[in-house]
Amino acid sequence: MLTINPTDLKPAEIQNYLQYAIAPRPICFASTIDKNGNVNLSPFSFFNLFSTNPPVCIFSPSRRIRNNTTKHTLENILEVPECVINIVNYNMVQQTSLASTEYPKGVNEFIKAGFTELKSELVKPPRVAESPVQLECTVRQVISLGETPGAGNLILADIKLIHIREEILDENGKIDQEKIDLVARLGGDWYCRVTKDNLFKVVKPITTLGIGVDALPFSIRNSKILTGNHLGQLANVEVLPDRLSVETYSDQHPEIKVLLEDTANDAIKREERLHQQASTLLDQGLVNEAWMVLLAGSNLQ
Repeated sequence: MLTINPTDLKPAEIQNYLQYAIAPRPICFASTIDKNGNVNLSPFSFFNLFSTNPPVCIFSPSRRIRNNTTKHTLENILEVPECVINIVNYNMVQQTSLASTEYPKGVNEFIKAGFTELKSELVKPPRVAESPVQLECTVRQVISLGETPGAGNLILADIKLIHIREEILDENGKIDQEKIDLVARLGGDWYCRVTKDNLFKVVKPITTLGIGVDALPFSIRNSKILTGNHLGQLANVEVLPDRLSVETYSDQHPEIKVLLEDTANDAIKREERLHQQASTLLDQGLVNEAWMVLLAGSNLQ
């Protein structure tokens, strides 16, 4: 394993390693305005949601590495502490990238990138009409992380109004994760797109208390077939299926009985085949069924 001390690297080298490793990152497409009314629009991937009560986002316009200058977004916010965070989806990603061009101060990136200005209701900077979600914000605080090239400036933005395009909502009025078609930044010139094909769910143990990996039977915990993800799924249950449930499941699935009969004299082969079948079920999100298979004909309970 390569081990790196950041103090041994130049800022650009540190940036390269970290931006490739800490990814994907959501994109803050921030519109700001200076005291003279000049509008600026620029994307930042040092961005995320940090609080919901109150709702607060944080993004960071870092000092330029090549010459240690600050960005117009930061300068504008220090003059007019307001912004709009416009969420970026796939349909606007190329124009968003174009808006990151370092045009001279006073140049309106809305015009250069071909976006439509939409008047905000509470703050002075305009919204990006093409954005699926627009967050009108007032700036709570700006925290400088240093005066050296690459140093960040944390902008704590209080979300005051949320605008959502209706076409990305589901039948319950909630944002549909497939419809919003988000993109995110990776390292270098790389981006990723959140599509239906690469979406998946992980059951979050908020109201349950999983048994934990340490409570898994030894043969399962040390399986050569089941992966760490599989173990996490299995360990997220609160209790194991009881013997009657396992027997009922086996009766309803003749293939399990056939498996047990075929491996009656080979415990190693039996365990391997049970684990293989369980792994297939786990990949489909069928955790309870996977447990039924693992416990069938075993002494694990």
